[in-house]
Amino acid sequence: MEIDPELLKRMMTESAEFKRLYEEHTKLKFKVDELNRSRFLTSEEELEKKKHQKQKLLLKDKIEGLLGQTQINLH
Repeated sequence: MEIDPELLKRMMTESAEFKRLYEEHTKLKFKVDELNRSRFLTSEEELEKKKHQKQKLLLKDKIEGLLGQTQINLH
């Protein structure tokens, strides 16, 4: 997800909800990346990875919605 750095900075300072969503998305991204680096995953790790991927996608949708609203309000 590519976000304009200025818009990101603004959203992180002005919106507690955006900041919370963005930080949670980042944490999940690192967890998924860590699991992807493993050569072999147990079935539990596979389920955990899939759960994190789904949560990350939901957060991404919410983040993009907030960004879209902000960009509309700026114009």
